[in-house]
Amino acid sequence: MATTKKAATASKSTAANTTKKTTTKAQNQSATKNAKMEDNEFHEFFVDELKDIYWAEKHLVKALPKMKKAATSPELAAAFDKHTAETQQHIETLEQVFELLDEKAAAKKCDAMAGLLEEAEGIIADTEQGTMIRDAGLILAAQKVEHYEIATYGTLRVFAQNMNRQDVADLLSQTLENEKATDVALTEIAEGAINAAAADE
Repeated sequence: MATTKKAATASKSTAANTTKKTTTKAQNQSATKNAKMEDNEFHEFFVDELKDIYWAEKHLVKALPKMKKAATSPELAAAFDKHTAETQQHIETLEQVFELLDEKAAAKKCDAMAGLLEEAEGIIADTEQGTMIRDAGLILAAQKVEHYEIATYGTLRVFAQNMNRQDVADLLSQTLENEKATDVALTEIAEGAINAAAADE
């Protein structure tokens, strides 16, 4: 009987040690994977793209008040005002992402956003103040920006997931959902009255 008890105890001990070793091995593999990700080219590419969208957001937050000022419709002006505050939050979220990755928050010129904002300025210059045509043009410019950001944040989120960084992916998802909501809101404003009014001018 004592021998049976001893065998059972030894068996439990062996099982516990095996579980412990398996858990430790899995943790070590995860840590090794993360360490490798931080050193490889994909990680560097990911950080480089974060710097790109960081520049884009920092310049968009300066452009939106100009678009608000140029808008005719109070509803559109309010939408631009709201998104200015949201864009500031996007900047802060990106800074959190950089911190999680142990990287310095730095901006690298985003040629795509620079071109889109230049196009928005061109629309303001080429349309008459106080018209719905200008508002329709401003919505067009703003939605081009939103679609670029949706594509960028959507891809960066998937990159983060593939790097085993769900913490980063979750932050990027929050911004992605906000960008999608802004795009929908702009469509509703355009289809609600502005496009029809612009067509009649």
